[in-house]
Amino acid sequence: MPHVPSFARPARRLLVVALTGCLAAAAAPLALAQSTAATIRGEVTLDAAPAANARVTATNVATGLTRSVNADTDGGYSLAGLPPGEYRVEMVADGRTDSQVVTVQVGQVATLDLATGGLDETSTGEVDTQLETVEVNATALVETRTSEVATYVTQKQIEALPQASRNFLAFADTVPGMQFVSGGESGYSSLRSGAQSSNGVNVFIDGVGQKNYVTKGGLSGQNSSRGNPFPQLAIGEYKVITSNYKAEYDQISSAAVTAVTRSGTNEFGGSFFWDRTSDQWREPTPREEADGAKVPSMEEQYGISFGGPIVRDRLHFFLTYEAKDFSQPREVRIGEDFTVDQLPEHLRPLVGSNQARFNEDLYFGKLSWQASDSQLLELTAKRREETGLLLDSGINTASRAKADNNQETRLDLRWQVNATDWLNDAHLTWEESYWNPRSKVIAPGYLLYTWPLDGEGNPQERQILAAGGGADYQDKGQEGLGLQNDFTWYGWSGHTIKVGIKYKQIDVEAFEQQPYNPQFRYDIAGDPTVPYQVDFNASTLTADRRVTSGNKQFGIYIQDDWEVNERLTLNLGVRWDYEETPGFLDYVTDEGIATALRGWGNIADTDYDIEDFISTGNNRKAFKDAWQPRLGFSYDLNADGRHVIFGGAGRAYDRNLFDYLALEQSKHTFPSYQYRFNTAEHPCTVGEGNCVAWDPGYLDPARLEELAAANPNLGAEVNLIDNDLKTPYSDQFSLGMRNVVALGQVDWHTSVTLAHIRSYDGIYFALGNRFADGSFRDPANPGATWGNQPWGEAIPGYGTLLIARNGIETELDSLLLSLEKPYTQDSGWGVTVAYTYSDASENRLNAANSDEHYLFDYPGLDGQPMLASVGISRHRLVTTGIYDAPWGITASGKLTLATAPVRDAVNCFAAVSNDHCFFDPYTPHTGFKQFDIALQKRWDTGTDLSPWVRFDLINAFDWRNWTDFQNDRGGPGAGRADWGTRNGDGILLPTRTFKLSMGFDW
Repeated sequence: MPHVPSFARPARRLLVVALTGCLAAAAAPLALAQSTAATIRGEVTLDAAPAANARVTATNVATGLTRSVNADTDGGYSLAGLPPGEYRVEMVADGRTDSQVVTVQVGQVATLDLATGGLDETSTGEVDTQLETVEVNATALVETRTSEVATYVTQKQIEALPQASRNFLAFADTVPGMQFVSGGESGYSSLRSGAQSSNGVNVFIDGVGQKNYVTKGGLSGQNSSRGNPFPQLAIGEYKVITSNYKAEYDQISSAAVTAVTRSGTNEFGGSFFWDRTSDQWREPTPREEADGAKVPSMEEQYGISFGGPIVRDRLHFFLTYEAKDFSQPREVRIGEDFTVDQLPEHLRPLVGSNQARFNEDLYFGKLSWQASDSQLLELTAKRREETGLLLDSGINTASRAKADNNQETRLDLRWQVNATDWLNDAHLTWEESYWNPRSKVIAPGYLLYTWPLDGEGNPQERQILAAGGGADYQDKGQEGLGLQNDFTWYGWSGHTIKVGIKYKQIDVEAFEQQPYNPQFRYDIAGDPTVPYQVDFNASTLTADRRVTSGNKQFGIYIQDDWEVNERLTLNLGVRWDYEETPGFLDYVTDEGIATALRGWGNIADTDYDIEDFISTGNNRKAFKDAWQPRLGFSYDLNADGRHVIFGGAGRAYDRNLFDYLALEQSKHTFPSYQYRFNTAEHPCTVGEGNCVAWDPGYLDPARLEELAAANPNLGAEVNLIDNDLKTPYSDQFSLGMRNVVALGQVDWHTSVTLAHIRSYDGIYFALGNRFADGSFRDPANPGATWGNQPWGEAIPGYGTLLIARNGIETELDSLLLSLEKPYTQDSGWGVTVAYTYSDASENRLNAANSDEHYLFDYPGLDGQPMLASVGISRHRLVTTGIYDAPWGITASGKLTLATAPVRDAVNCFAAVSNDHCFFDPYTPHTGFKQFDIALQKRWDTGTDLSPWVRFDLINAFDWRNWTDFQNDRGGPGAGRADWGTRNGDGILLPTRTFKLSMGFDW
């Protein structure tokens, strides 16, 4: 049972308060989630005294949008709901004025104090908000008094820093605690924070979450894709929050990224870019060096944006389009140290170099209408289309490639209304996102294996090569409507009260046939035309194979950002989330399966109760305990924002992926079968169990369907899920200090934070089979702690049983250090330094990757040790720099250094026998390093047209970041001398790559 902190069950009165606040918000005029809007607040004084009822107005320099409030009796004011950008802030009090031009960032709460002294005899007390086109040198306001562990990524960094792809999330790793994983041979990318997988991340675009409810990746468009989830031209800036203590963020258990999109302004303008690289502009991979030739490859990216006024100061538009055309090298590698001449003759031509193609089109459009000084309406639309062939380097030959055809559409209608002391934001959204990889070739799969003996003479199956048709066929996605409303009241001096409500009706679906093509296994030591086993699916049970669910999601929160005094600020909030998944809740376990399980003597007296997994259609309830208290504080030592202690504690719930929940139905409606063939190398008794005589006719899938129809349940895998399934969550704690340190004329911003994050209740699937006495290990081998699982003890009349339940936990202790000199146009340079120390562990055994959710080596996770988290580097340093050189040249660089990430491994060397091996992750004696640079030259033509050319050099020193290591420590007492050393030529791409970009702005 996971440890439950004392604040897990807030008092019932908090629910009443939250519901009351949300009902009040719903009754107010609808309107943007506060996660992206900025706030300027402070005090106004007149002759050193509070200027009660002074009028404060903020006017956006680019769009003319205005916000006005009156100061309270203490001279305090708060201007909320400001889209990030440059503002002229003016105060009028008793006929006198003060004015400043400032810049605010996404989601920022900035402090700006205004004062006026002598009488301005020329002032009329009226403020001219019609701004002409001027060159503005705005002061960037700094937010230091926040409890969040958060860092901003500015538009200047997005535009200037070197990058291989145009995924705007790639800059998130400049933030301590974040890891943007890209450059692998697959070309896929993902964003990860701490010890949790990428599934725990959520990205908010203009306040709307982009969560993927079905498959992994955290957000839609980041699951096994070489594309980008959003056009970079459309991103203005964003904030990365690694520890969150604001109740407004939902469906998240690790980091949050909140981004704001660009809008049209009062001036027509746009941009065009094109960049390219090819095999001629990159260094060869180690395999290409060995072959003496490079695989032809090409990567092109191009796009255009355009925006401007339809009605000046009132109605603006912004449009953008970006595309990718990739042809990337892939290498077919023979496994288990075999050579080409040892392969069957028909496989030899398939070894060598291949290509993987990919195309993506991204569209984005936005209309912004300031209907009045108190109302702003925005309509945004996004479309993503991806096509191509997915193929990783490794043992898969070209025929194993998967056709890729993904698409996503999102619409967002936002209405923002403000008054003197309140602001209301609302979104009406619609989303549709589908992911459907499937085998390119429709033909039987040819899987070549070898069977070496282990240290005790037992044969071990090892794959050498894969040819023929692939196994994959999936079609998964989500579609539906959402409504969210956030109401902010700042009429109570010192308090900013927020309440919010969110409702979504999302239809989720999952279709999966694994394997789609039957997969035949061949032994390299036997006849290359006669397989010893086949794995296939058959549709003999039902024609309804698509799993669907009409999900309903509901969330509420209440939050008070309380400025107790000029030094202390408290963030006090609580949210509650609830989700119904009828596809899981209403599912009824097949009667035949339920009867077989209840009569199965092997599990009558074992370590679990099968009744906890048999669903009657009315014995499952939606999880109702997703209470999430979030408490934060900041203490400004000198009340000047230069030395601030901050920290907090909070709980955050995520959700269970429908892809996992659907397996209970999909494995039953389209079961998997496995039959063995009687061969000399793998003899079996024909007619017993699943053993049949080989017939070449079985290469025809129709014959396999007949085989399954004759024994419809024989070998069919059964998946069952715990009826009392909970929702995964994390508890987050942090304590740190921010400082603004003056060195000469330059202010440096520093931050040091200690963070502790513990996550609970991740879902995993374990082997439910048991021996006749109910044990998980073979009773004929007493004392064994490894192997000896009851794989052959299937459900009577069926196949293997897998049971899913909660239990995955992670733990992270980290030290986060950052040093930044923000880039400004006046100084012409900027530097960031981000260092992360991570002590990460997890009880997820056999974690080949951070998304691993299968456990077959132990009966469950209860009592299992916490091991080092796979894929996490203990030390990670990312530094960046931007410099405006003479002659219109901008130079930038990015250096990433990290110790090697932890790798999963089994330790048999330290065991008394092969029956006592155990999981023992290790860190190779190597690391990761990459240095990228970029130079951009811009020409001043004396007109509105500004052409530019840019050179990026990625991995400038061609450092090799190796991926293949010898994970086998050897047998008991007989260690391998090469354990932990590199045993292959796989590397993380890219090699040193030159990329040429050009374009123009107008």
